[in-house]
Amino acid sequence: MPTTSRIVPCLWFDDQAEPAAAFYARTFPGGRITATSRYSETADNPAGKPRGSVLTVAFEVDGQRFTALNGGPGFVPNPAVSFFVHVDTPAEADRLCSALVDGGQALMPLGAYPWSERYAWAQDRFGISWQVIAGRRPPGGATIVPCLMFAGKQHGRAAEAARAYSAIFPGSRVDHLEYYAAGEGPEGTVKHGRFVLDGQEMTAMDSHVGHDIAFNEAISLQVTCGDQAELDHYWSALSEGGEPGRCGWLKDRFGLSWQIVPSGIDRWITAGDAAARDRAFTAMLGMRKLDIAVLQRAFEGR
Repeated sequence: MPTTSRIVPCLWFDDQAEPAAAFYARTFPGGRITATSRYSETADNPAGKPRGSVLTVAFEVDGQRFTALNGGPGFVPNPAVSFFVHVDTPAEADRLCSALVDGGQALMPLGAYPWSERYAWAQDRFGISWQVIAGRRPPGGATIVPCLMFAGKQHGRAAEAARAYSAIFPGSRVDHLEYYAAGEGPEGTVKHGRFVLDGQEMTAMDSHVGHDIAFNEAISLQVTCGDQAELDHYWSALSEGGEPGRCGWLKDRFGLSWQIVPSGIDRWITAGDAAARDRAFTAMLGMRKLDIAVLQRAFEGR
């Protein structure tokens, strides 16, 4: 079943949003493209993309919603954020891994591991990382689950982050935190953690080895808000100790990027009225925290 969470992962590409979304839609079960938006047809954009070219592609795979964004060459994904993919059989793991490593690479080769008879960590042709695992899905659990790996300057903060995020989103919880024992890895840090944010299952871990990688804007989490009070709450709570950005973007105190957006944004940027789309998009470019009323007036031409 599709997740009903307000949280949607966003994948940043230079100009590959369309082929990436199409690849995921045909590779994963239940894949489909749900919406496409375009840059303004009347004004230039910060990404330097052609006017009227594709801005975002919304898609869904295995019940998990995603947004693919053509944002320019500024950010490149890395394994600090990956996606667990739970499959039922080793055969399905083999099929999926074969597709994902085609044009990409295996970060951990497909094989038997202590935690699964069939597991692989693959980076696909677009740079997105997936952890495919057979037979370990919790009863009723999601098929695809974002995973945050805390490395470099953020190493050792996985438990802190899981608790902090769970305190921000109502109805959230930390389900399990498993720590490295002596001789297993960096003792006392998180080996594997599970938590739920507003219905979105998440995992977190501290890096097992000394990776010098960090979260960046290449993978962010969109938070869709029903009104200005919700938007203000998430903007304030997630930006505390972090760094506010433009157009509803921010980095939290752990370096993870978020987009705090109104629920109407999909309607505004995919509307058939190009002039209305352009007005809303232009108004958004001048904002840091988004103002729903101002965006609505711009869309309506008031």
